[in-house]
Amino acid sequence: MPPKDPELEKLKKELQDAIAKMQEEQKSKADTTMESALGDLADPPRCKPHIKKMCKGHLNKVNCVHFSGDSRHLVSGSLDGKLIIWDIYSGNKTQIIPLRSAWVMSVAFSPSGNFVGSGGMDNQCTIHDINNRDSSGAAKITRELLGYEGFLSSMRFLDDNNLITGSGDMKVLHWDLTTGKKITDYLGHSGDVATMSLSPDSSVFVTGSVDRTIKVWDLRDSKSCQQTFWGHNSDVNSVCFHPSGFAIGSGSEDKTARLWDMRSDQQVMEYKPPTANSGFTCCGLSKSGRLILCGSDDNTIHYWDTMKGTHLGTLQGHENRITSLAVSDSGLAFATCSWDMSVRVWGL
Repeated sequence: MPPKDPELEKLKKELQDAIAKMQEEQKSKADTTMESALGDLADPPRCKPHIKKMCKGHLNKVNCVHFSGDSRHLVSGSLDGKLIIWDIYSGNKTQIIPLRSAWVMSVAFSPSGNFVGSGGMDNQCTIHDINNRDSSGAAKITRELLGYEGFLSSMRFLDDNNLITGSGDMKVLHWDLTTGKKITDYLGHSGDVATMSLSPDSSVFVTGSVDRTIKVWDLRDSKSCQQTFWGHNSDVNSVCFHPSGFAIGSGSEDKTARLWDMRSDQQVMEYKPPTANSGFTCCGLSKSGRLILCGSDDNTIHYWDTMKGTHLGTLQGHENRITSLAVSDSGLAFATCSWDMSVRVWGL
């Protein structure tokens, strides 16, 4: 092991002290805590998510899932080099899209359901038009976005012509898909960008990184990051916008999930499982915002009451690490995928 650099260690210590001081200042400005303010709030209706559909077809680890805007179709990406589009009502495959690289790490459906994007260790983003076929009969590639210096970790469509991507080169990029050119570079993270989520009105988006921060960006003002949240003690693996647009949920390698309030600019709740066995790889918020769900390295899904911080249960079914979780726009279901090569759709 190489010797520690004294200057680097000194800078780390100064940064940690500054963050701790900032968090103490934030807490001192709060006139109450969420727990005390909501002490007399009624418990949420009893809810036990259950498996509605088991989607099997991938031949290797499944790394990512995302719902179409119609809440009926779901795309999954696997290390078998395939994207599969599922009809979750029937559990059937509607399309299988072969990829040029098997190392897919992120997928996204456009809100219209006309396009899917994918990317990963090939350091590029590929857009497929699922309504048009090429000479082989597979969905036609309409755009390949190059220029990344690291793996593609996350992406979200604003509409059929605009895409936001996050990557291992610490960059967040806004692309015009009609020209294939970058519109904006969003710079601010000091580590790999790992996750991304759009606000309900698609005017703001949030990113999480291995630099342990969560950053909020406004598409109407791209000059700088609007907010930065500190508090996680390890990689931020997943972020999700609250349906209100005023809060953000997050899941981290530090074995906690958290809720951040954008208006008060601070963490308002921390969620821990009864036994913290492993870190959280993915998270999602229910349509009401009352439940937060987190997939874990230990093959389980934990869920809590976001308002009172109460752990409500643990869901089992997957046989290996859960890699991604997506909540449908309708709020009636969420999907998870795993290294056990399956995709599961759960009813809420």
